[in-house]
Amino acid sequence: MPLRDDTFGIGDLARLTGVPVRTIRFYCDEGIIESVRSTGNHRRFDSTAVERLGLVRRLRGLGLGLSAIALVLAGERTVGEIVAAERAALDLRLADLSWRRAALRAVEEAGPAERADRLELLAAVEDGVTARDALVDFWRRTMVAPVSPEMFRSFVTMAVPEPPPDPTPPQVVAYAELVGLVTDRSLTRGLRARSHANTVVIGDEDELMWGVGEACALVEPLVLAGEAPREGPELDRFVAAHATVRRSGDTPAFRRELLANVEPDRDPRMRRYWRLVGEVSGEPATLGATHLWLTDSLERSLEHLVSAPPGGPIGGSRALPPWPAAARPTSGR
Repeated sequence: MPLRDDTFGIGDLARLTGVPVRTIRFYCDEGIIESVRSTGNHRRFDSTAVERLGLVRRLRGLGLGLSAIALVLAGERTVGEIVAAERAALDLRLADLSWRRAALRAVEEAGPAERADRLELLAAVEDGVTARDALVDFWRRTMVAPVSPEMFRSFVTMAVPEPPPDPTPPQVVAYAELVGLVTDRSLTRGLRARSHANTVVIGDEDELMWGVGEACALVEPLVLAGEAPREGPELDRFVAAHATVRRSGDTPAFRRELLANVEPDRDPRMRRYWRLVGEVSGEPATLGATHLWLTDSLERSLEHLVSAPPGGPIGGSRALPPWPAAARPTSGR
C-alpha cells in the first residue's frame, strides 16, 4: 500500500508484485529497478517500479536475460526486438541439438564394422553451421578468377546446401562426407590450377557463369526425366558460353580443349560431391548434376566428330538466339 510520500518500501513492493524481496534487492544491485534511499537508508520505490518490475517478471518468465531486459527498460530496444533476437538464438541452439542428436543416432545405427569410421567422420564436423562454412571456404579458395560478390553468393546458394534444421542421420552423414571431400588437398589443387589457367584466357568470368547457367537451366528437365547425356541445343549453348568468353568458335578442336578444361569438374570426387548435395538438400537435379550432364554430353559429342573437319564449325550453337538478361538463371560452372 502506498505511503504518505507516495513511495513504497521493499516489502510493500514485494506484496504488490509477488516478487520476493531478495530478488528485488538483486534487481536493484544490477540496475534493473531504480530506488532511492530514505533518511534511515532504506530502499524506497515510486509508483513506476510496480510496472517496471511486472515487465521484468514477464520477460524473465520467457527466459530473457537481464542484459536484454535492461535495454528495453532503457528504451534502447523494444520488446518485439529482444523477443525476436531470443527466438533466433533459440533456433540456433535447437538446430545444434538436432544436429547432435542425428549424429549420435547415425553412430548408434551403424553396424559394428562401420561404426569406428562413422564415428571418426562425424567427430570431425562440429555442427551444421561450421560444416557449411567449410564448404563455402572451399569454393572461395578454388574459384580464383574474379567474380562479382552477387554471382558468388548466387553460386553458393546452389553449391552449398543449408544444414537441415532437423536433419536425419543420413543427412548428417552426407554433410560430414561433403566436408571430408573439400578437405582433400589434391582435389583443391586441381580445381585451383584450372581456375588460374582460365584467368589467362577468359575475359569475363561472370559472363561465363551466366552462360553456363543458361545451359544448366535448359538441361534440368532432361536430368529430371532421366535422359542420358547427348548432343543437342543444350550442349551447343554450353559450348557457346565458353567459346564466347574465350573469343573462339565452336570447332572440334575447341571442344577437345574444353573437355580437357572441365576435366577437374568430372573428377569422381566432384561427382560424389554433387550426389551428396542432392542427398542433403533433397533436390532431384542439382546444379552439379546438370553441369556433369553437359560435360558428359561434350565427351559424347567428340566421339562423333572424328571425321569432322578440324577447323569447321559444329552444330548450330552460333545460330542460337541470345537469352534475354531477365530470363537468365543465376548459376555457376
